[in-house]
Amino acid sequence: MTDSKLFDVPAELGSPASWQERTPSKRLMIFSGRSNPDLAQRIADRLDVGLGQVTLKSFANGEIYARFEESVRGADVFLVQSCVNPVNRNLMELMIMADAAMLGSAKRVTAVIPWYPYARQDKKSAPREPITARLVATLLRSAGIDRVLTMDLHAGQVQGFFDGPVDHMTALPMFARHFRDMGISGEGTVVVSGDAGRAKLATRFAEMLDADVAIIAKLRPEHGKARVAAIIGDVAGKQAIISDDIIDTAGTLCAGAEAVKNAGATEVYACATHAIMSDPALDRIRESVLHEVVVCDTVPIDPRAADSRVRVLPVDGILAQTIDEVFREGSVSNLFGGENQLF
Repeated sequence: MTDSKLFDVPAELGSPASWQERTPSKRLMIFSGRSNPDLAQRIADRLDVGLGQVTLKSFANGEIYARFEESVRGADVFLVQSCVNPVNRNLMELMIMADAAMLGSAKRVTAVIPWYPYARQDKKSAPREPITARLVATLLRSAGIDRVLTMDLHAGQVQGFFDGPVDHMTALPMFARHFRDMGISGEGTVVVSGDAGRAKLATRFAEMLDADVAIIAKLRPEHGKARVAAIIGDVAGKQAIISDDIIDTAGTLCAGAEAVKNAGATEVYACATHAIMSDPALDRIRESVLHEVVVCDTVPIDPRAADSRVRVLPVDGILAQTIDEVFREGSVSNLFGGENQLF
């Protein structure tokens, strides 16, 4: 039998330290799902690390297979996946990759989800409806994901659906810089909130541009459809920038732009972080009164967008900086001057 006295610390040496240095040092590993590999590669390039090798494939019946081709044991693993169309396949693929990383003894698994799926279903608007944004958060946690990095959530309460850390990034400073560089700021400029729920963000965006604020009041008879009821605020004789988080079919955006133009705006611009651009979005934008639409590449951008007055701002820099801060246990909010929680 082992004598327990062998493990006693002599009194003259004092008590043992409350921590122990680990060797080797932490490893940062980045892997990409199949939704946006170009974005993942650009993030890895900025961090001067090779994109990890992972085998991803779908069987004939649609089931997904994932296997990491290198050891992830003890690593800080970041999985880059924008859950765009096909949404359910990409979401399931992310969870399967997370499960594989967890079973491979990764130290921590962080999901980098520039576009968070089902975010628009963040509350019950009618009886017997699900709160799908919360369900997705529960599924991600159950799959072994310890932390989530995402951009411009549809609503702030989505962060509360997680019982782990959520690092929220915003593209508003990028949009503000873009419009200032174009000379669209100050007196004679108005930021128009896409709906009343985003009025606070629009107000902060307007402060970045030294501009006025207006709101598009909408009526929503059903999902995916909206009717402009009124423009709250003065847009007459001003350059207007409609601010929103998502452009899906662009029907609501184009109807709002027309209402703002009819209310007397001299030019109408728009900006939105996530350019989902489901058909017929690009055709609607091309035929609309919009002078320019500024979006980010949180999701893959349709190549036809360049012919539809759509300007794309890259987000790999923001994501790479955020990943680096998380890996080094730094502060994500410091990257945005504390302005990344704008809800």
